[in-house]
Amino acid sequence: MRHRISAGVLALHRDRILLVRHFRPGIHDFWSGPGGGAEGDEQLSQTAEREAFEETGLRVEAGPMAYIDELIDASGRMVKFWFLADYRSGNIDVGANPAPDEAIAEAGWFGRDALPEGHVFPEILRGRFWADLETGFPAPIKLPLRLSIF
Repeated sequence: MRHRISAGVLALHRDRILLVRHFRPGIHDFWSGPGGGAEGDEQLSQTAEREAFEETGLRVEAGPMAYIDELIDASGRMVKFWFLADYRSGNIDVGANPAPDEAIAEAGWFGRDALPEGHVFPEILRGRFWADLETGFPAPIKLPLRLSIF
């Protein structure tokens, strides 16, 4: 089984969270915090910041690690480390992504009660995340292993 280490951001700005839409007609359609695979010797927080910039054109600053997420799908097993992050600068531009095979169709800022329809990852963004955010994440929270629905 192939293994992958990745990192992503749960970036916040004005009480809204940054999400990107991964869309391939007939294959998948879901929203997620920006993120992707670690490269070389970069720190996981650097991976998360780089991926946010590549996928959205926005500069964010990673803060504390919030969640450790595990996924098994047809490509193997992935462990993703989610970092809280703050918006620093830039305008959303999904056209500059150097990895066109990711099929990122759009990105945007979403309020707690205005998340996009359909699948949103990590799933806890539809509930638990907002309560966890109030506690300040004194330690990363391990999410249950999940099997991909795609």
